[in-house]
Amino acid sequence: MTQKKTLINRFLHYVEKVGNALPNPTTLFALFAFGVLVLSWIISLFNPEVTNPATGETIHVVNLLSQKGIHMILENTVSNFTGFVPLGTVLVAMLGVGIAERTGLISTILRRIVMAAPARMLTFVIVFAGILSNTASEVGYVLLVPLAAVIFLAAGRNPLAGLAAAFAGVSGGYSANLLLGTIDPLLAGLSQEAAQIIDPTYTVNPACNYYFMFASTFLIAGLGTWVTERIIVPRLGVYHGKDVEAIPLTPLTKDEKRGMMYATITSCALIGILLIGLLPKNGFLLNPENGDFLTSPFMKGVVTFIFLFFALPGIAYGIGAKTIKSDNDVIKGMGKSMETMGTYIVLVFFAAQFVAYFKWSNIGLLVAVKGAMILQTLDLGTFPLMLSFILLAAFINLVMGSASAKWAIMAPVFIPMFMMLGYSPELTQLAYRIGDSVTNIISPMMSYFALIVAFVQLYDKKAGIGTIVSLMLPYSVAFFIGWMVMFFLWILLDIPIGPASPIQFSF
Repeated sequence: MTQKKTLINRFLHYVEKVGNALPNPTTLFALFAFGVLVLSWIISLFNPEVTNPATGETIHVVNLLSQKGIHMILENTVSNFTGFVPLGTVLVAMLGVGIAERTGLISTILRRIVMAAPARMLTFVIVFAGILSNTASEVGYVLLVPLAAVIFLAAGRNPLAGLAAAFAGVSGGYSANLLLGTIDPLLAGLSQEAAQIIDPTYTVNPACNYYFMFASTFLIAGLGTWVTERIIVPRLGVYHGKDVEAIPLTPLTKDEKRGMMYATITSCALIGILLIGLLPKNGFLLNPENGDFLTSPFMKGVVTFIFLFFALPGIAYGIGAKTIKSDNDVIKGMGKSMETMGTYIVLVFFAAQFVAYFKWSNIGLLVAVKGAMILQTLDLGTFPLMLSFILLAAFINLVMGSASAKWAIMAPVFIPMFMMLGYSPELTQLAYRIGDSVTNIISPMMSYFALIVAFVQLYDKKAGIGTIVSLMLPYSVAFFIGWMVMFFLWILLDIPIGPASPIQFSF
């Protein structure tokens, strides 16, 4: 067993060494952006084309070094940066977090958690919480991932292990949850449109993968805990960082207890407002047109609520604990949080340009459609076919970050094909979601990957993309193996994968 661990550690060390031999992540994204420009010019010389199965439109690679391409770059550089979704999400949320951190609320809560939680359960709770946060994925990336690092640090453990466990739950377990999220109706709608190519009356409900997702929650939480404790923690060893101090685990003072009481009252008031807005059929926070929750202003504005749930209880705590003397303390807390995001903001500028150039060039579309067509021509049995499809989805996820964009391309190809072979659209969608999930945590194209790099660099200033990939690769492999076993057993036992969602399809 020791030899096996040694071999794994050697391999991961090699992955990290190779990855970190690359330039600074910011420089790397700048080089990627330039590389896309050159690649778009080279590929356009051969004029390859494919038909987008989602729209029927003929896709050509766009030469971004042409006059039209250069104009696009010049006109959209600012909007690429300011419109990059993770940027605004992170900054708004961090303003609220800055207040709660400045007043001492976060450190007090963490002390209570660490002092109350059994050490053996801490990792499982973090991974499990990460999976549940997928209902509104930004919450997990922005809050839970850095919070888990601080919790581990407070418990005297390596903060990078906590960060990895949370990231594995949030992103690696993207197709596991006890609740439905915003991605479920989106994917189901695309699946339904593709299924109606074969059967115009076919419907796919948003909960079509729910039974499998429910069971996967405990599978992924267990695997994530095992990988963290057996591979990640031993590999990282003891943390010796000098720039980040652990939160002292001392009993709460009288002022801190009063501050916690004020913060609790404020939080309960906010929760009460949410319940009033969400529980009634005509609640003011629900979709005013159909009363739907998943498309409600609450779900669309969840980042605003993150800000409020940190800022207001943070201010209340500061008043009670006497850590706020004036409004200047609140403003300073918000400003301090922005100071820590400087490196991330610079990185995002270049990452946003790269993502935009890649999208404009249509290179990702070309790769995705060509790969789908190749797999379609193979005459495989059930398990080899599904395994090949899952591997293709996992590979494409390395070059295209958006789950819905990939599925919009792949669904019209694979769902009709698999329906002709007797497999339901719901099963095909589930296989896609597994493949898409397992490589999320090692894909630089994932929208929040740059943010994770920034979080890791708070504890290891020499960390780079190689550090993240080597840190998360064991989770990716474990999740893939675990999900494959569970997926094929589900098919063999012919268990419905969701409400009114069979595995087989028949005309």
